[in-house]
Amino acid sequence: VEARAEDLAYLVEMMHTVKGDTITISSGAKSDFFNAPDGSMRTATAPLLLKELDNTKPFTFIAKVKPHFVNTYDAGTLYIFQDENSWLKFAFEMDERKKPRLVTVRTIDTSDDNNHDAITQADVYMKISSDTKNLGFYYSLDGHMWQLVRLCRNIYPSTVFIAISSQSPIGNGIDAEFTEISLIEEHIENFRLGK
Repeated sequence: VEARAEDLAYLVEMMHTVKGDTITISSGAKSDFFNAPDGSMRTATAPLLLKELDNTKPFTFIAKVKPHFVNTYDAGTLYIFQDENSWLKFAFEMDERKKPRLVTVRTIDTSDDNNHDAITQADVYMKISSDTKNLGFYYSLDGHMWQLVRLCRNIYPSTVFIAISSQSPIGNGIDAEFTEISLIEEHIENFRLGK
C-alpha cells in the first residue's frame, strides 16, 4: 500500500503544495525540532506532514528528498514521531562547512545529534524500516544501493507517526521536495545492508 499525498494529515500549521507525485514543504524562519542536549532550549516549530502508523506491524518508508539549501542546518527531513519530546529525525542537512550530509537526531526528552556521510548531489533517497523491534535508517544515491546510517531499538508505542518536513533553524525558511514516496507494511530483510 503506497502512502498518497491526500492520506497525510497535519500536526502543525504549515505551507505545502502537491504537484503530481511531488510534495513540497515550505518551512518558516527559525523552524526546527531540537531539544538541546544540555536542556537549555527546546524548539518545536518545523512543519510536519504526518501519517499515523500501526507500530505493531512492520513497515518501510522511502522518499527521495531534495532540499533547496540556503543556510546552515537547512534540511529536508523524515521523522518517526510520537510527541514533541519523543521522536527520531532523519535529515538531509547543510552542515557548518556548507556540505550537504545525512544527519540523525534521536530525542528522548533531550536530543542527540549525529552527522553521517556527505552527499555531493542535490537529492538523495532516504529509507526508514522497522520489523517492530528494530528501526533502520538508510540512504541511497540511486534508489538501489543502500547505506546504513543508524540502527536502534524501536521503543515507540503501538501508534506512532511517520512524517516529512523541512527546517531552517537559523535561516528564513526553505522549500524541500519529496518524490517517489512509498509506505509498505513490510520490513527489509537485512538491517545491515538495507535491503
